[in-house]
Amino acid sequence: MKKTIGEKQQAMLFLNRRGYAPLTLCRACGHRLQCPNCTSWMIEHKQSGRLHCHHCDYSMRLPDKCPSCGVEGRLAACGPGVERVAEEIKAKMPDVRFAIMASDTLDGPKAAQALVNQMTNQELDLLIGTQIMAKGYHFPRLTLVGVVDADLGLAGGDPRAAERTFQLLQQVSGRSGRGQDPGRVLLQTTAPDHPVMKAILKGDRDSFMAAELKEREAYHLPPAWRLASVTVSGADAKEVLRLADHLAANAPQDPKLRVLGPAPAPFAMLRGRYRHRLLIQAPRNINLSAVVRQWLGAIKIPRSLRILVDIDPFSFL
Repeated sequence: MKKTIGEKQQAMLFLNRRGYAPLTLCRACGHRLQCPNCTSWMIEHKQSGRLHCHHCDYSMRLPDKCPSCGVEGRLAACGPGVERVAEEIKAKMPDVRFAIMASDTLDGPKAAQALVNQMTNQELDLLIGTQIMAKGYHFPRLTLVGVVDADLGLAGGDPRAAERTFQLLQQVSGRSGRGQDPGRVLLQTTAPDHPVMKAILKGDRDSFMAAELKEREAYHLPPAWRLASVTVSGADAKEVLRLADHLAANAPQDPKLRVLGPAPAPFAMLRGRYRHRLLIQAPRNINLSAVVRQWLGAIKIPRSLRILVDIDPFSFL
């Protein structure tokens, strides 16, 4: 970055994680600060001095002592967010002109456009941000992109994780070298041998997609097969599990179908509601909507519970 900026060019640091740190824990007892409404850690935002849940918008002041053991001064921010990257830049490169570009640091489209204008007019040397800056922007003098924790999106159990990570890395890499000068992209990863990383390095999209499709076919996942998600949610965990088990016991008895679950959803509690999920896999020639409609139509749903059906789900959270 020093070399790039010294040559009057610009750089970008990409980390797809808002805030300062994704986890705050107590060094004395190991307690982790979690959202009371969601199965999610509280994200520290150092600029505001608060902890936020990015799923239900619950926030709280960063406490002085651990809420579990009561020891003061032992709460530690763990892991990096874009604010922490910016803090390191201030310490290591104090003369660099930089800005953070993330959804919670920009107050609407006008603020985003003002930041883009600053980059275009070379009023900034470095842009630090999340996926909001990965698409569509053209900065002729930007010749270096550094991706922090490039494999961040590969975890979490989403069948489309590899595909989405590849797309995102390809997009953010495309911000470098769009002018006359050649660009350079550096990826930080703990999984350099992962097919996504190898494909990005080689620029070999077609081979990656072919391998990904073959794996999807082996596990009966889209687009080779169709998928439906049935999520039961409610304020009472036992009621939710009871209905989910009842749905599983009365699932369609078609040998062409696969019914998986129930199991806790990736976010087992979201906005104060407990969640259990079933997944239905079906060949593409089966009318999955009709199958699910007939299945659920025969089940009496308590008024205190809710069922969310997602045919061909895009999100797996």
